[in-house]
Amino acid sequence: MSRSRLRPRDGLPAWENPEFNAQHSSIGGWWGRVGRAAYGRAAQAALLGTGGIGMTDSSVFYETVIEGGKHWSLTVRGGILLRLTDTEGGANVGMLFYNPQNTLERYNAPDTLKCQHTFKLTKGHCLYSDMGRIFCSIVEDTNGWHDTVCGNSTKRAVAERWGEKSYQAYRNDWTQNGHDAFLVEAGKYGLGRRDLAANVNWFSKASVAEDGSLMFDPANAKVGAFVDLRFEMDTLVLLHTCPHPLDTAAEYPRKPLNIRLSEAPPVTADDFCKNSRPENVRGFANTDLYRQCGCRAEGV
Repeated sequence: MSRSRLRPRDGLPAWENPEFNAQHSSIGGWWGRVGRAAYGRAAQAALLGTGGIGMTDSSVFYETVIEGGKHWSLTVRGGILLRLTDTEGGANVGMLFYNPQNTLERYNAPDTLKCQHTFKLTKGHCLYSDMGRIFCSIVEDTNGWHDTVCGNSTKRAVAERWGEKSYQAYRNDWTQNGHDAFLVEAGKYGLGRRDLAANVNWFSKASVAEDGSLMFDPANAKVGAFVDLRFEMDTLVLLHTCPHPLDTAAEYPRKPLNIRLSEAPPVTADDFCKNSRPENVRGFANTDLYRQCGCRAEGV
């Protein structure tokens, strides 16, 4: 990813940058239509403020919008800050993480939750791999509750709830599901069904009722809420904006997601995420050892 190509020019978001659209014609024109339709300049400035750790307008080198019910993937270098913003409210962002140097190493939801003594994800938490390393840390969060236990929507569940609408018949208005969306993106990297793990659902809240059942809170995802992920190691990220599996909305939710990428400030000795749990101190040490030795040995 070339930073000079992707950096917004003269304050323009990527979808309005003519250089970006020319160099990325396969997606630029489509993102341009999405961006102009979804946001006016004033509304965008209000929703996508640059609060949080290290996120300033000048530091943002890439920005785009993912429509609701779509999917995407990218490899993020360690030391990058990824901001996810729910621009309309009600968004759900499914996400999986893999080590691009060894995709057998992937996100481990059980270890992430149990080592930090939590049921939800929010500021201060780290997302662990099954090798005890930290893919990323949540350095800022205005939402406060993100689910990582409910998994994905499926083709059958989406059809039963909102009817089956195929791409062949409905084109961009089809009803995609989270499971198949992950499979499409995973296939681009030689991954398949067996490689899918328990995923994160950003902006979605699922709590436990007294009878032990899981309850979905449709009011949890607020307009303009954002979460900042600081990547501690190079990471392959798969994501989708399909509905949460417990969402009971009357209509198929199509909530867009704004994505911003910038350089993250260095991790300091008093870093909040690093010191939020004793386990995280060890996780950072394990990750740093890998970055210093393992990645370099593989030519990264």
